[in-house]
Amino acid sequence: MGDKCYMRFLGLIILCSLPTGMNGAEVTRVFSSSGENVRLPCNNAGSGCTSTTWIYSRQSESVELTAGGEKKKDIERHERLSLGSDCSLNIEKVTKEDNGSYSCRQYLNGKQQGNDALVNLLFLHVSSSSSQTEIRPGSSVTLFCQLYYDGVSCDTLVRTEGVQLIWVNQAGVNLQTDSRYQISFSSGQCISTLTTTLLNEDHNREWRCLVTQRNEVKTSATYTVKYTTSTTLILTTTKNSVKQTRPTPTPPDDLDKHHYHSLIGTVVAAAALAVLLPAVILWVICKKRADKRRGAKESVVTHMNKYDVTNDTVNISKHPTPSTNEQKDDVTYTEVATYSKIQAKKNKVDDDKVTYAAIRGVTAGPQDNCSQLYASVNNNHHK
Repeated sequence: MGDKCYMRFLGLIILCSLPTGMNGAEVTRVFSSSGENVRLPCNNAGSGCTSTTWIYSRQSESVELTAGGEKKKDIERHERLSLGSDCSLNIEKVTKEDNGSYSCRQYLNGKQQGNDALVNLLFLHVSSSSSQTEIRPGSSVTLFCQLYYDGVSCDTLVRTEGVQLIWVNQAGVNLQTDSRYQISFSSGQCISTLTTTLLNEDHNREWRCLVTQRNEVKTSATYTVKYTTSTTLILTTTKNSVKQTRPTPTPPDDLDKHHYHSLIGTVVAAAALAVLLPAVILWVICKKRADKRRGAKESVVTHMNKYDVTNDTVNISKHPTPSTNEQKDDVTYTEVATYSKIQAKKNKVDDDKVTYAAIRGVTAGPQDNCSQLYASVNNNHHK
């Protein structure tokens, strides 16, 4: 008798431990995180999907997503929904608003056939208590890993279905036993918190929150530390002075090397341009000034050599011997002046030569003394 009671009690525990929904139907749990694509199975589908209707419900509100094998177009997320060949519901790029309960229902001739196939979509999300500007070495940060659910309590998920939230580092090592981190869990809202003090080497470090069900990883969400600057100034105060130190800049990772090298090339090019540009400008100014001086000298020489001027003057005078019987008219002087202008340039025709002469006098007697006749010739040449 005692053995029979024990067996009945054990069977009752097993039945109660099975995940159930409305009308005692089994519920399928699907875990997701931001940006993932998920598939919700329809376990009661027939040979075709024309009789399949998917219904979404959360917090007592329901809406039809598909009917007669076609998705409804009057809903916000219809572009992210599609039906699979097995009548499963596919959701692309899952968001927090997609979490809730989904029912796959079959109709035949307008009447529901059998029970609904229930699917519960849970969503995992990681956030920080600090804003991006507050993320820096030496500051304390608290990360929240929350599992959003509907139609079931978090306590049931943890105690009955073996759901856990676990923090790990990039290598997948559990951080629960690391003294650097303070980790706690609240089953009231399914939130696991991680608190730590940031270090210089934490730049680009990833901390990941896993959701497991019976020790099987279902999905994960990651938080990556990003400092606003690659170097941070740390002030260390002593008793008599303030010591200022600057940690070694964090070297860029593989994703930032391209931008890092581009920045260096840009800085070098700008520095070279800043040095060369003033020198080029100064050289151009000096060259223009030298050309102006050379042109002014050449124009003066050209102007002076443009014409060759020749002046020739011939003066002839005779002083007569005074005599009362001689005629009053005599040869006073003969004066010849010659001026000529020659063009300096070869491609120009020489100017006409002009000769000026003046002769005045009368015929002298045969016995006139020619010794008293004198002449003077003056040649003046100007070039």
